[in-house]
Amino acid sequence: MALVSEFLGQLTLSYGGEEQTKFPTVVPAKDFDPGQDAARIETAIKTKGVDEQTIIDILTRRSYEQRREIAFEYERIAKKDLNAALKGALSGSLESLMLGLMKSTAQFDASELKSSMKGLGTDEEALIELVCSRNNEELTEIKKVYREMFKKELEKDISGDTSGNFEKLLLALVQSGSEPLNVNFCFCISMLSAQALYEAGVKRKGTDVTTWISIMSQRSIPHLQKVFERYKSYSPYDMKESIRKEVKGDMEKSFLTLVECFENRQLYFANRLFEAMKNKGAKEKVVTRIMVSRCEVDLMKIRSEFKRQHKKSLYQTIAVSHFLLIVLFALCRS
Repeated sequence: MALVSEFLGQLTLSYGGEEQTKFPTVVPAKDFDPGQDAARIETAIKTKGVDEQTIIDILTRRSYEQRREIAFEYERIAKKDLNAALKGALSGSLESLMLGLMKSTAQFDASELKSSMKGLGTDEEALIELVCSRNNEELTEIKKVYREMFKKELEKDISGDTSGNFEKLLLALVQSGSEPLNVNFCFCISMLSAQALYEAGVKRKGTDVTTWISIMSQRSIPHLQKVFERYKSYSPYDMKESIRKEVKGDMEKSFLTLVECFENRQLYFANRLFEAMKNKGAKEKVVTRIMVSRCEVDLMKIRSEFKRQHKKSLYQTIAVSHFLLIVLFALCRS
């Protein structure tokens, strides 16, 4: 067992050269005129009571790169920063959402990570979602942007705000990278990984969490999908059942998030949205974070998974929750 774990710990698997297919709902506008958009926003801000609808219509129907051009033109026309102008004109959740759209996906994620670790308490739920649901490429970009925005290393902030195995798992995920390996080895390695997961958990008394962290943080998604399938030939439980039996608290939530994202990342987000809007006291922050962070990545596919899994559209569910309806409708349209 020790030799198997040591061997697996030396490997990172990737198919190499993979490109992430995107399924955005927010795409670049055709016949785009940044100067005209900037002028319309300036007029909307100056209107008595603020013309929020115009601001929403423009910013939710432009890509991030187009919003950057609008911001440049706005500063030229109005002689002030667009973010500052939006802060002065808007308030509450609408302000937060519009300012979120003025960031790139990586900048928004970095800001949300910083916010989750800000102050006395840690928002573990947000931290788990943001770290465990992002792939290696996304995490690499987030780390770079986090350093640029806050002049600190993401790893250092995570270490200062978490502890124990939870800290080890988050750091392993943030620090992990994948090097291409000949895919002919994939079958053999996936069997060894499945065996190691079983022997580190269900088969023994107590859980060798270090082995679980090593395998789940240093493997490609296609590889781990095969591992979890082959895990069933060793264990009487599937991987998610094993996690629930072996660990609790933040580690349980983290491992379950990883497995769910390895299996179907868009379904994970669809379920997060459903749970956040299930009750009258909807978790507005969770819904806003997912909608803003995924609208230029895979929100269209998340929307499809939501309908398939929950038998009603994301539109309908947002309508029942009735918060920030106009903006969220705009973001999830196609």
